[in-house]
Amino acid sequence: MPTGADRICAVVAAPTAREMLRQLRAALRHTCTIELRLDWLRSAAQRAAFLARLRTARIRATLLATCRRTAGGGRFTGSPAAELAVLSAAVRSGCSWCDVEIETARGLSPQTLQRALAPAKILLSFHDFRATPRSFAPLFALARRFAADGVKIAAQSHSLADSLRVLRLAAARRDVVAVPMGEVGLPARILALRAGSALAYAPVAAATAPGQVSLHDLRHLYRAHALTPRSRVYGVIGDPIGHSLSPLLHNTGFVERQLDAVYLPFLVKDLRDFLRALPDFAIRGFSVTLPHKQTILRHLAECDPLAAEIGAVNTVVVRPGGSLYGCNTDYVGVLRALESRLRLAGSRVLVFGAGGSARAAAFALARAGAVVAVCARREKQARELARAVGGEALPRRALRSEFFDAILNSTPVGMYPRAGISPLSPAELHCRIVMDLIYRPGKTHLLKLAERRGCAVVSGVDMFLAQGIAQWEIWTRRPAPEAAMRRAVLRALRAEESASLTASRSRS
Repeated sequence: MPTGADRICAVVAAPTAREMLRQLRAALRHTCTIELRLDWLRSAAQRAAFLARLRTARIRATLLATCRRTAGGGRFTGSPAAELAVLSAAVRSGCSWCDVEIETARGLSPQTLQRALAPAKILLSFHDFRATPRSFAPLFALARRFAADGVKIAAQSHSLADSLRVLRLAAARRDVVAVPMGEVGLPARILALRAGSALAYAPVAAATAPGQVSLHDLRHLYRAHALTPRSRVYGVIGDPIGHSLSPLLHNTGFVERQLDAVYLPFLVKDLRDFLRALPDFAIRGFSVTLPHKQTILRHLAECDPLAAEIGAVNTVVVRPGGSLYGCNTDYVGVLRALESRLRLAGSRVLVFGAGGSARAAAFALARAGAVVAVCARREKQARELARAVGGEALPRRALRSEFFDAILNSTPVGMYPRAGISPLSPAELHCRIVMDLIYRPGKTHLLKLAERRGCAVVSGVDMFLAQGIAQWEIWTRRPAPEAAMRRAVLRALRAEESASLTASRSRS
């Protein structure tokens, strides 16, 4: 099996020979181990054309041919014999490994398989897109029967515990490729090489399995090939979590400062599942976002007094021995984002929402001398928060007549990918300034409505950067490379906005 950065296997998958070759050239800029998904080619003619070009291309790389049938989760509609014929042609075109799914192998004899694919090595693969099997023993027994050179196990993870079970297979054997699938399995997928997996897969373009990380990100953002048991692991927990740019922010900082650390996105539906997995992932600290900012308090050994008073935590340090210490940097983020635009002392500010972020914002504003009003769908929570900060709770109908110096949205309404909606109507925006804690998109629909009404707007990007940089410094105990971290986030948001505009124009 490959070593070093080449343990990252680029997945080349496209409907035409021309696009397959383009992806192949792009992949070679990052790794010399490449899986060719021949089942993605739309016809036998395109497969023949691609393999003919491959034969004369003189590619210096480890090429792994895959022609997965629909029975094994792929796109090839032919028979097992037809699959073997394609793989045999791929071997003649320079592929030194062949991935054969277990569904095909079960209908063949070991001799037939070895004869058809010689001299290539065989990676016997198993995919379960529904769940993680209770036992892997039958799979390894079949691998022994076929004298496979490697075993790939890809299974859908419904919990972090599931993903860890798949990773442990790689720790026990050197010939295993461990692939926890799905968004829940994504952190384990990134850490698979560290755990001993022979390969980690990453697509050049379109994802070919649930929960994949792009080739560029796996190689350069997460640096999966360079992670070792000594690497410090951090992350963000939430539900949803796919929108988060925190991995980009924090990992940019680690790369800039040349720190042996990585920051991962954890989709956490069950907080207890995550807390039980902390030792296995060797996590040193984590960010907390919706919906766990308040419930995490019950699991802390110690909490910063201000965070305890706020009643919400967005930053946790895992101390040696495993105890958890919580604090809140959202507080800092709100102040830094607003105080340069508004004299907070004596200003009247509406906080819309009453969750963890709203609590941090309300306490920050009240301590800065602002008169705080709270309005939320859950009126009881709004009253409790208003009382805690010495402010007032307002019913929703009051927003059409009340005036504020600033309105701050702390709800997730309008967050990517549902970016075309607003939590407030134009008739409710009676204020000078509107701030949205959502940072993706950089300019939400709420902020666009506010601009049309002549209000000044403050993007959640400023708060996101301030709170995240404060977290980074708490965990690393050194100054953050703020400029580089800011550039990376703003560049990503601009690229996303540009892509969205292009897509919008193409539809119109």
